[in-house]
Amino acid sequence: MCATPVFCYPSVHMSVTASNIGVMVVDDHDLVRRGFASLLSTQPGIEVVAEVNSGESAIEQCRQHHDDIDVILMDVNMPGIGGIEATRRISKQWPDIGIIIITVHADGPIPKRLLKGGAMGYLTKGNDVNEIGQAIKDVHGGGRYIAKDIAQQLALSMLPGQDSIIDSLSKRELQILLMISQAHKNCEIAETLNISPKTVSTYRKRLHEKLGVSTDIEMFHLAMKHGILDTNIHNNNK
Repeated sequence: MCATPVFCYPSVHMSVTASNIGVMVVDDHDLVRRGFASLLSTQPGIEVVAEVNSGESAIEQCRQHHDDIDVILMDVNMPGIGGIEATRRISKQWPDIGIIIITVHADGPIPKRLLKGGAMGYLTKGNDVNEIGQAIKDVHGGGRYIAKDIAQQLALSMLPGQDSIIDSLSKRELQILLMISQAHKNCEIAETLNISPKTVSTYRKRLHEKLGVSTDIEMFHLAMKHGILDTNIHNNNK
């Protein structure tokens, strides 16, 4: 039997000063999350109001404190539903909250998917704090902010013949691909996505067929090749 995923309690310090932009940082790595929060505390006009480690916790904080959250810095690869699905749900239910993706993925299909799915900004974890601060201000003002290196990759991906095999996957298929590649069992995926284990098995078989692979290991390496998994996941699955 699969154990229920456990997510730690978030660090929340509402409410935000009226003149400041309230930011929630979402990342499952404690040092990364706290590091961003500490760096952002040096930026004038920006106030970190919550730090959480999963997409589920981010949605719950939006549900409880959406009036205090103006912008979210969202990681992609996290336990549970992850950043892709969390971005989709939050942007749909609370469209006034701006979401900025901040991740290791500068190429592959992930940036395009997330920007189509409701993200208003996209940064890599190599961008400095001043650029992150500017992105937060631009997104809060109703604009978009895409880091230069990502914008170049997006432009290249629009060229004829540059479509990735991953682009043919639906949002649900991509989500399940990510979770399978993170070594989640069928029952864990089913519980997280509120579907049956049989449905997960059907998606798994469909993914094998679409991607032209016969095992989950082959699918994992394909996901790595197309840039939808980071090196931390690769190292953890060795």
